[in-house]
Amino acid sequence: MVREKIEEDFEVYVHDGDVAVGAVRQVLPGGKPEIVVYVENAGDFTVPLSAVRDVHDEKVILDCAKLDRRLREAVGHAHSAEDPNIADKPDEPPVD
Repeated sequence: MVREKIEEDFEVYVHDGDVAVGAVRQVLPGGKPEIVVYVENAGDFTVPLSAVRDVHDEKVILDCAKLDRRLREAVGHAHSAEDPNIADKPDEPPVD
């Protein structure tokens, strides 16, 4: 199977079908086999290409088992600062 080429601004997920945890900021920085991913509420992280499980539809799916502890923790808190009354219902207006 041929994987889609990773490009900047692709959304990043840990499970296909879940909410994105961030976005790709750089691809192969300095020619290294890795990407730089911005994780919401945590900043930039370097991810080895070996930790990329799949790429399709402008989405990068990561393999959590291959991520370092700091990145796994950041992913777990990627949406912590969101208002739970709005974040789960992006198509519904807020209720007063």
